[in-house]
Amino acid sequence: MLSEHRPTRRGVLKAVGGISAAMALGAGGVVATATAARAADDGFGLHIVDRNESDPRMWYYRFQTAEIGWNPGPGVNVLLPDDYHVSGRTYPVLYLLHGGLQDFIEFDHQGVREWTAGKPIIVVMPDGGQAGWYSNPVSSNVGPRNWENFHIAQLIPWIDANFRTYAEYDGRAVSGFSMGGFGALKYAAKYWGHFASVSAHSGPASLRRNGGLVVHWANVSSAVRDLGGGSVYGVPFWDQARVSADNPVERIESYRNKRIFLVAGTSPDRTNPFDSFNETEVLGGQRDFRALLDQAGIPHEWREEPGGHIIRPQAFIDDINGIIDRLRKA
Repeated sequence: MLSEHRPTRRGVLKAVGGISAAMALGAGGVVATATAARAADDGFGLHIVDRNESDPRMWYYRFQTAEIGWNPGPGVNVLLPDDYHVSGRTYPVLYLLHGGLQDFIEFDHQGVREWTAGKPIIVVMPDGGQAGWYSNPVSSNVGPRNWENFHIAQLIPWIDANFRTYAEYDGRAVSGFSMGGFGALKYAAKYWGHFASVSAHSGPASLRRNGGLVVHWANVSSAVRDLGGGSVYGVPFWDQARVSADNPVERIESYRNKRIFLVAGTSPDRTNPFDSFNETEVLGGQRDFRALLDQAGIPHEWREEPGGHIIRPQAFIDDINGIIDRLRKA
């Protein structure tokens, strides 16, 4: 759901020798060279308007796309394995989705480089909007905000075309925090053949419980932060088919034969309404989801840990290790 933390953007945009480049957002380093700038190409409806490929591991891109009406458009950080440039190997990919009021550099601030040091996996961290909910909204008053189309129809094939990846079910995982945890659960079920592993860290797994609190929150937050009064699921009447298509507890069979990893906090700060609302709803929804998985005989790993609606680094480290064990080996 929505996170209170708003990251400070690192990096200063520059243009050198006619090549638009940037200090890597969340990557540090120097301006990319012309040679590195040719490493990735336009395609799949994505036009690169800014990039930095100078850091050995963290490569940054920003795109123009008809699916997202930002100017400049959405960004993505691609974190490469330590030996990517010398090994010649092909790697599995983790798509790591940020929470609300965050952006694509959030996990760099949180320590994703350290989490993955020495590990044979590519990590792709795209923009998802401050309250985009990893969806194509019912309505928008600020132009297109089709995050689902951007991620599934454009970004995934672009990554496979430009990096040495396993472009297959057993080559991909999706994970996320908060709103991104919901996005991971949604994408893994709705696009079953894309991801062999799915993880939700404090991500809601049930949209309709408690009178549809998560749907209402998605509509309100997206209207305020992303859509200029538009909504993800429709107001005052929901697009019921869309809610059902996105709702993890209504898609249980779609999780069969996947690795599933769930994390929720058990003790949110009761003096903080934001923390209490978010993690209380997350915990209840994940328990409902787990019960349905149990009834269906679908194995899953879960943790309930002290604290509220926060990123838990050790849980992400353990998750990444489990993802590497599940996916095709580099």
